[in-house]
Amino acid sequence: MVRIRVLVVDDHRIFAESLAAALAAEPDVDVSAAGSGPAALRSLERAVAEGRRFDVLLVDADLGGKVPGARPAVPVQEGNEDGLVDGISLVTGVRSAQPNVRIVVLAEKDDPRRAALALQAGASGWVAKDCSLSRLLTVIRGVLREETHLPPALLTGVLRELTAARKHRTESERLVESLTPREREVLRCMVAGLGRKAVAERLYLSPHTVRTHMQNVLGKLGVHSTLAAVALARRAGVGPADLAGDVVERGGQLA
Repeated sequence: MVRIRVLVVDDHRIFAESLAAALAAEPDVDVSAAGSGPAALRSLERAVAEGRRFDVLLVDADLGGKVPGARPAVPVQEGNEDGLVDGISLVTGVRSAQPNVRIVVLAEKDDPRRAALALQAGASGWVAKDCSLSRLLTVIRGVLREETHLPPALLTGVLRELTAARKHRTESERLVESLTPREREVLRCMVAGLGRKAVAERLYLSPHTVRTHMQNVLGKLGVHSTLAAVALARRAGVGPADLAGDVVERGGQLA
């Protein structure tokens, strides 16, 4: 019998314990649980190191961090003191690090916008937490066959959200293309979270010149803040500058 290895990721202990116990009763399912995003990532890394990768993650859409309480019968690992990982961000991180893992998002309520975000991040399904166990098992087995599962009531809303996102991406790409090569490099530094002084040091420019470039970037993108510029850049597929790589050559023509 081929066994399915499932990791439940939810910071509500009672729900995580109950779901893990119910799934563990299935003859072809092995299940573990994690109480936070960081704990889930550690579980995934440890499983790879031990040669027993997980097949499916069930991730709480509202994942927020560890919840205090006594140690459960089904161990739910504690969160990471260094920070929390929300559900959609966890989907993105897992799909990037382990693309063969299928992810199903568990939600308290149907939300077309968040369901669309989950699919864009790489999830294969969106399931209500109050669905039946048989329905959840159908979804788990389905996503392993490369199927995508959504509640029928969400289909129209999700398609509308995905269509709008594609339109926004096209417009964002057009705006980014209007930037000069130097402005695009400055934008990538902004996406990486660098401030004006750090950008100046990286690109061998004066802070005044960097400020001018940043103002030009905001103007051409039609936004009024760095946060808005970064959000638009990400929609257009602009990644952060490689902070570990070589800096742009000193005094080049791009300045």
